Amino acid sequence: MSVHTNLKFLRKKKGLTQEELAAGLGISRSKLAGYELSITPPLETLVQMADFFKVSLDLLVKEDLTSYSEYQLRELLDTEQYLKGRKLRILSTTVDAQGRELIEVVSQRAKASYLAGFSDPEYIAELPRFSLPFLPADKKYRVFQVDGDSMLPIPPAAWIVCEYLEDWTSMKDGERYVIVTEHDGVTFKLAYNRLRTAQQLLLCSSNPLYPPFEVEVTQVREVWKYLLCIS
Repeated sequence: MSVHTNLKFLRKKKGLTQEELAAGLGISRSKLAGYELSITPPLETLVQMADFFKVSLDLLVKEDLTSYSEYQLRELLDTEQYLKGRKLRILSTTVDAQGRELIEVVSQRAKASYLAGFSDPEYIAELPRFSLPFLPADKKYRVFQVDGDSMLPIPPAAWIVCEYLEDWTSMKDGERYVIVTEHDGVTFKLAYNRLRTAQQLLLCSSNPLYPPFEVEVTQVREVWKYLLCIS
């Protein structure tokens, strides 16, 4: 893991002292010093660090940022680039014998492990998959099974076909999306785009029994735009 090196590197990149960063994270300076040396932070603290520096958890933990050029760092740490998905997100996918992309199926049962495996090619390859010839071939699609009744009139256990959305800034208020987040996993909601103003999404149910909630952009892992329902 590169978290120790990256933590110190990002702190200095922002021009912060250990005291200032520790205060921003809500931890003691001595704990931060230990994390920068050799102690592995708990998951909750790692998430806080990723949120603070506006980087993905994978980037913070796995990549050695000291080996990146200044140009690469500007792209990686640029929020606008992150929101638009340029060179930052790699989608695992499957293809048929002719090299055409297939549509993977994420059932209610598979949702429990999707957050841990969505970027793992081996996990994605184990999902059921098929093709729909009437969909444009230049887009990427995935099918998710709906949980519960929060998105009526789309019924519980229905299957929804979704298109992968790379540029999150293109999300339109009040449209349906599948949002994969660090805390909530796979969520199907009406989304309201507050990315540029507050770096958040407001997620709402069409069923008024379920209250809306906000999601920080740093918690978002994937966005899929709803296209059609197969019930």
